[in-house]
Amino acid sequence: MSTEPRINDRIRVPEVRLVGPSGEQVGIVPLAKALELAQEYDLDLVEVAATARPPVCKLMDYGKFKYESAMKAREARKNQAHTVIKEMKLRPKIDPHDYDTKKGHVVRFLKQGDKVKITIMFRGREQSRPELGFRLLQRLADDVQDLGFVESSPKQDGRNMIMVLGPHKKKTEAMAEARAAADARKAERLGRAAGADEDIAESDEPAEAQDAVEAQDAVEAQDAAAETEAAEAAAPVEQPAEASQGA
Repeated sequence: MSTEPRINDRIRVPEVRLVGPSGEQVGIVPLAKALELAQEYDLDLVEVAATARPPVCKLMDYGKFKYESAMKAREARKNQAHTVIKEMKLRPKIDPHDYDTKKGHVVRFLKQGDKVKITIMFRGREQSRPELGFRLLQRLADDVQDLGFVESSPKQDGRNMIMVLGPHKKKTEAMAEARAAADARKAERLGRAAGADEDIAESDEPAEAQDAVEAQDAVEAQDAAAETEAAEAAAPVEQPAEASQGA
């Protein structure tokens, strides 16, 4: 069954309780009168409370109303936080490297605002040493106490021992911080790119200036050479001394 409200000609009642475009109460009017007012205002007649007697209808721009409702729902979903329970499994005799790796995952989950279910798995004779699992869980809780707290104390469940850690931060706070950090990283990358472009532009200016100086020097050298050639061509030619004496 459709959840869309009935509008305009789809409304099938003799009279309605009408609400104006600004929320003002018009009162109970015949359906024909309500449709006439909708045409005058160039709006839609929308049934907003079908179960009322008589039904409540409002004058509005239904297309705009649907768009705004969809945008509000989208924003609500964007900001909605679903608490997720992550699970991490450990062995009682876990080696230091594996422990650090597992602890890193727990830290990441708590920073994201998620709960973490820690499961210690016992095998064989390890089941007779539950204190090993308890000490390991207590150690892990102490290592991450800045990010989370023990929401459910260690409990034996068959071959397993289970503890639940809860984050200090709410999921919404963690999501907001993650978005802010992402925006900051994006702004930093854009700033570095802009700085690199400025450096390239500044480095090009001296080269262009040097090219202009060299070109000017070449022109001046050509002019000087031309003046010298002209002066030599205009100077009188001297006769050799022997030729003048013989004359």
